[in-house]
Amino acid sequence: MKIKSFNVLPNLPENLKPLEEFATNMLFTWNWDAIKMFLSMDEELWDKSHRNPKWMIGAMPYSRLEALGRDPKFLSELAERKKEFDAYMNPKSTWFTRNAKPEDKDISVAYFSMEYGIGEGLPIYSGGLGMLSGDHLKSSSDLGLPVIGVGLLYKKGYVKQQLNRDNWQVEEYPVNDWYNMPVEVVNDASGNPLRVEVNLAGEIVKLGVWQVLVGRTSLYLLDTDIAENSNSARRITEQLYGGDRENRIRQEIVLGIGGPRALEAMGIHPSVYHVNEGHSAFLLLERIRHLMHSRGLSFKEAREVVWSSSVFTTHTPVIAGNEHFDFDLVRKYMEGCAYELGISIGEFLEIGKERPDSTSFCMTVLAIRLCAFLNGVSKLHGEVSRNMWHKIWPELPRYEIPILGITNGVHTPSWISHEHHDLYKKYLKAGPEGLPDDCDWNRIDKISDKEFWQVHMARKQKMVNIARQHLAAQHRRWGSDPTVIEEASKVLNPNYLTIGFARRFATYKRATLFMRDINRLMELVNDANMPVQFVFAGKAHQADTQGKEFIKAVAQLSMDKRFQNRIIFVEDYNMNVARYLVQGVDVWMNNPIRPLEASGTSGMKAVINGVLNLSILDGWWEEGYSPEVGWAIGGTAPYNTEAERDYAESNAIYNMIKKTVAPLYYNRNSEGLPEGWIKMMKNCVKTLVPQFNTNRMLREYYNTFYVKAHRAFRAFEDKERISSFAAWRKRLQDNWGRVKIAVDPLPDMEIRAGMKLPVSAVVWLGELSPEDVEVQIHVGHTVGQRAFTDGRTFVMKCEGRIGDGYVYKGEIDCENSGKCDYAVRVFGYHKDAHNALMPLFLKWNED
Repeated sequence: MKIKSFNVLPNLPENLKPLEEFATNMLFTWNWDAIKMFLSMDEELWDKSHRNPKWMIGAMPYSRLEALGRDPKFLSELAERKKEFDAYMNPKSTWFTRNAKPEDKDISVAYFSMEYGIGEGLPIYSGGLGMLSGDHLKSSSDLGLPVIGVGLLYKKGYVKQQLNRDNWQVEEYPVNDWYNMPVEVVNDASGNPLRVEVNLAGEIVKLGVWQVLVGRTSLYLLDTDIAENSNSARRITEQLYGGDRENRIRQEIVLGIGGPRALEAMGIHPSVYHVNEGHSAFLLLERIRHLMHSRGLSFKEAREVVWSSSVFTTHTPVIAGNEHFDFDLVRKYMEGCAYELGISIGEFLEIGKERPDSTSFCMTVLAIRLCAFLNGVSKLHGEVSRNMWHKIWPELPRYEIPILGITNGVHTPSWISHEHHDLYKKYLKAGPEGLPDDCDWNRIDKISDKEFWQVHMARKQKMVNIARQHLAAQHRRWGSDPTVIEEASKVLNPNYLTIGFARRFATYKRATLFMRDINRLMELVNDANMPVQFVFAGKAHQADTQGKEFIKAVAQLSMDKRFQNRIIFVEDYNMNVARYLVQGVDVWMNNPIRPLEASGTSGMKAVINGVLNLSILDGWWEEGYSPEVGWAIGGTAPYNTEAERDYAESNAIYNMIKKTVAPLYYNRNSEGLPEGWIKMMKNCVKTLVPQFNTNRMLREYYNTFYVKAHRAFRAFEDKERISSFAAWRKRLQDNWGRVKIAVDPLPDMEIRAGMKLPVSAVVWLGELSPEDVEVQIHVGHTVGQRAFTDGRTFVMKCEGRIGDGYVYKGEIDCENSGKCDYAVRVFGYHKDAHNALMPLFLKWNED
């Protein structure tokens, strides 16, 4: 039997046609007025659709649509939303148009990620990486930045979590019905579905392309589940992070090689490529291949263009968490690519090796070697990353390794409750561009304590309601006794201090740390005067047995009668549940093993809604914390053992809650308001929200990376300039073994703070000229006269020749008294090298 398909489109009355435009643009996910309009159409269907208006409209009876088409109130609302939508989509100006310099007006950035969390109705996300990627695109839209996203279209959506009667996580993977989701097939010039191809170990796999409108920008998703492909090829994009190692490399080839080909086929020509985590790093090789074929460049010339116009963001603070593939697997799938690049497979594998003796191909290393602009996702994570990857720059002091820290943010309009949004809009003098930029956050103090607290308590009640609904539904599925279901619908007390913990249940996040001492936990929860309740949610990766054990432990505790229904695990964590929790708890708790939380963003979402953080000083919280805005668990000094760490930090949690957090919460004035708590909430909002948002993050990427990468790409449109740059690299490579430095003795003089100390050296450069290098004095402090722990750099000038060498002279500014160490070094230098440290040509004096 051969089954065929056809697609039925909604039949909207003519005066409701604008709904089609709203339903197919994810802009509604951060527009409360639009969501209210959809809710008014059919609240039950809206919830059933997982907040997907395209599905809801398609499932709505035509009689209901006709009734809406005759409803003056709804038509007036629709007209207002249409006016608002058109104003957003066609603004008079944006941050980008106001701030871009003339030479940067044509910048175009392609942002590649394996997952995107834009809305529940588009379930192609798994965790924090996806939430960040989605927020990145939303803020790009708000700021008018020309950024587009590229990812994969997964047949099976975000895992649906259910707990069985043993409280063990069981996964379900709903199949996505793309024809009822806010995605559209991209067609070619002939009106047929666009196809591009990738070679997977000799099999030509065709890729379909889908478009998601995200406000003013677009996300393009690649799909192998099309009729032209074999069954095995169709399964490549079946599931996010699904399958074995072979399917993983196949997914990453589809994204990294297929992605740029899809953009080329659509006539989209980015000047900057942003590799968000190493999964998509093969795109750098595809860019090199394309430039070689389209512009007649050599491998080395094309590599320079790609390197100078590419950005890489690493998210993983442990080596094992970075993507590694066996050499045999890389050889199987990428030998043809190496051939097209004109290099041997051995040379290809070297690009992904951290050290000469590495036994696997690392996608992070590939990205580091082929991107000039590198960053971690917080200041601390930048430092951690420099320490992690220092072997790639073995002679460079770790603090000089060119991996910056650009701290993540969150998209404020997506995570703020509508009650808080209306409150802030009323008092903060929000302008037409809205939160978080176009308002005065210091005016938060103008809001009365009573009004501020009423809004918080309204959100808290909604959070309690959603927790009750999930727990009752869970018991109904189990077939529990009606009395148990009734009890489940009454858990939690909105007047009690409520602490939230919701995130991916990775073991390093230590979800069970709070229950390390059950007796102390019972004292907190059952305190007659200051009771504390906990709300947990989160999913473990399907292969993470230990993470599932953590879920089981917390869920079992929630059923322990000793805790009087004051510890609750909310099943099936997703974006919607996350919003209720970050908008409704009193305290957001985060206790990862420091420094394994690269950034963390859930706490940022909480502060938008006045929720206070109780957290380890890791990731973003090390930057955000002060005693006026929240609480720190432990410090920054390392522990001797894991047991010591967990003992100290669990006790810090118990002590902090009992002695500081709970007393502040329960200390009420004559009106029943916790004045001290509310003051802290306001401090939290006005201090942290303006900083920890993706608008700030995008502006930082733009000014620090995107503009420089764009200008380099445009500069290298001149083939002679590329050739000159590549020739400089070759001169360094050919002559670096001949570079030597002899440092003259310091003058025999008394050196005092404030003086300038002259330094001279003779440098032999082989066939290099002084224009090819920069000679520096590096001054600081060392460990055993071997490695600098800090330092300052002073450039030396070439003063002439002596025999085959060049005489260089410079001065050290002696700022402080005490012992100082110094050395002279030579770097390769070229005006077009935005990061002269990759590949590293560095020579220190040895005398």
